[in-house]
Amino acid sequence: MHIVTLRDPSSSIQAQFVPDAGMIGSSLTDSGVQLLGQRGGLEAYLADGKTMGIPILYPWANRLGDNIYAAQGKTVTLTPGRGGVRLDPNGLPIHGVLAGYRHWRVITESANELTAEVDFGADPELLASFPFPHLLALSVRLAERTLTMRAAVTPTGRMSVPLCFGFHPYLQLPEVARSEWVVETPPMRRLDLNERGLPTGASSRQQASIEPLGDKTFDDGYDEVPKGAVFAVAGGGRRIEVHFDRGYPAAQIFAPPTEDVVCFEPMAAPTDALRCGRYRFVRPGDSAVAQFSIRIS
Repeated sequence: MHIVTLRDPSSSIQAQFVPDAGMIGSSLTDSGVQLLGQRGGLEAYLADGKTMGIPILYPWANRLGDNIYAAQGKTVTLTPGRGGVRLDPNGLPIHGVLAGYRHWRVITESANELTAEVDFGADPELLASFPFPHLLALSVRLAERTLTMRAAVTPTGRMSVPLCFGFHPYLQLPEVARSEWVVETPPMRRLDLNERGLPTGASSRQQASIEPLGDKTFDDGYDEVPKGAVFAVAGGGRRIEVHFDRGYPAAQIFAPPTEDVVCFEPMAAPTDALRCGRYRFVRPGDSAVAQFSIRIS
């Protein structure tokens, strides 16, 4: 596989992306210290869609409540095991269809920038799961101790394209005990989830908070995330911030009990939005851009 290494011209930070493996961000290091959870590594990601690093969750983030959804006048039946569709332990379609997708096309590549794209309209298998022809372009840039990831969705047919995607950055502070990590979150609305991880429709306001992670666990959904909101984890003299720069009004926080990782997931729409109709869309002739960034200090 072609692994692209990006180097920050102003610091010792490096990042790696693998276009041949779903354009996943496989590594982010500061002076050689790995800041992304590796979990099962690239092999498990390619074979089973087991996420690691910074994967893109496309065209929906997290899970859908059923194998059937209706959007933009189309009713779609997903087939598990085909077209990139994978299921969670409850039998629900999870994390979209691009996990490990091998047909990203590199457009530009330099010492600290990379752009690659996927043409949904040219792949019948992708269209079977998401029948809205469009071009997805992902640009990444590493500079000034910041990794910036910009996604652009441009319709190529006569149909509008729902925007329900997201990313799943697995952050870690390997030189600091998990119990000593300090987690910071912005004000937003917390969504009540049922036993399958789907929003129930109930919610509550959550104020900005700074708290030790300790032995807490998270798998929580949010919306009404302010533009420019900052999530962070800090400890041992290092701080990693995730900035929701634009286009991500929803989020998921994930911190499992058995792994030393915490995830602040930028999402263009809440979990199950594609099936419930709670999404924005981009019309033909237009283009939608969403951006988040990871800053290390």
